[in-house]
Amino acid sequence: MNQPHAPASRGFTRFFPVIARVLLGLIFFVFGLNGFLNFIPPPPPEALPPKLVAFSQAMMDSGYLMSLVKGTEVVVGLLLLLNRFVPLALVVLAPVTVNIVAVHLLLAPSGLVMALVVLALNLYLAWVHRAALRPLFTARHETA
Repeated sequence: MNQPHAPASRGFTRFFPVIARVLLGLIFFVFGLNGFLNFIPPPPPEALPPKLVAFSQAMMDSGYLMSLVKGTEVVVGLLLLLNRFVPLALVVLAPVTVNIVAVHLLLAPSGLVMALVVLALNLYLAWVHRAALRPLFTARHETA
């Protein structure tokens, strides 16, 4: 019996999760590494909103927070690129992504489009991996 339409899994859309995962992984891996190696020159402080400069400086002045965030971005970006522990990587990225969106929404609106792209990629991949993430949304967990 002939099927009138091929299943969606045989079309180009089957590559969307891979494309989203690799793109998100590259974003976090590259920008995380940049936090340590500074290969992308930052804009001059006078070109940035003063509150963003103060926020970034406070994170650096803490002595650990910027390194923790950038280290997390490197590790999670690498996990996404290697297709290892993707649901865990998405859970770890969630608060980082929320903070990126909040910073660009409240302190530096010029970067909001990129922040929303990161959020969309994160949400799309969470949807793709919803079966693995579903237990996180259980109100009560019975222990053995």
